[in-house]
Amino acid sequence: MAASAVTKALLVRFDALPGREADVEDFLNQGLALVEQEPKTVRWFALRFGPSSFGIFDAFPDDEARQVHLNGAVGKALGENIGKLFKEPTIEAVDIVAEKVPQ
Repeated sequence: MAASAVTKALLVRFDALPGREADVEDFLNQGLALVEQEPKTVRWFALRFGPSSFGIFDAFPDDEARQVHLNGAVGKALGENIGKLFKEPTIEAVDIVAEKVPQ
């Protein structure tokens, strides 16, 4: 089965509050289950940039799917945990220029 092509994405970056790094990892692992229920979120990666620096990269076939995701369960959970697990995230909407499609 061929993977869906993507044209839109989000890059989210945030820093864990001191001592909450393991909790942020748990939060991201739980986020995977939520994203698996979103058929139009066709790529999703939880990232660790450094000891307390984390992020999410996800990709979508179009802007409508990106907006649905932003307004969905993961976006809500992200907002609910600002100041509890991590500092205010930066969220960048980006366009996909090229990709190697998964087989």
